[in-house]
Amino acid sequence: MNRETLLFRRPGSLSEFAEALAAGNEYDWSLGEFLDAFYGAPPKEQQEMIQKEPELLAGKMGNGVVMDAYLAATAEYLAWHHGLENPEWTQVSSRVLREPWFATDIRGLWPLVSMESPAAFRRRNLFVSGNALSRA
Repeated sequence: MNRETLLFRRPGSLSEFAEALAAGNEYDWSLGEFLDAFYGAPPKEQQEMIQKEPELLAGKMGNGVVMDAYLAATAEYLAWHHGLENPEWTQVSSRVLREPWFATDIRGLWPLVSMESPAAFRRRNLFVSGNALSRA
């Protein structure tokens, strides 16, 4: 895919989302777009949207290691909550952080996000809000 295609179309899978990130697309915009597409799709399509392993982003973008873990946590979380098969690629060690990462720089909130972070994220040393993948 070329850069223009990735910048102006909704990612249809986590793999396409990773391609968009590697091409320089904004994180918030494309994750939200992916989630909107996922939540609106029938179960068979939802499975396809998380099945293909996204490219590893470590070394390709700032926080690439974090995004590699975040993508695996997202796929596992979505699979669990939608009764889908958890893709095997989510279980590889390259998608687990060695050091904790918090979605906020406010240290006073770290205990809160540590408690409410979904299990799929905590397992990968990611600490996010309990509604990190929610859409309005």
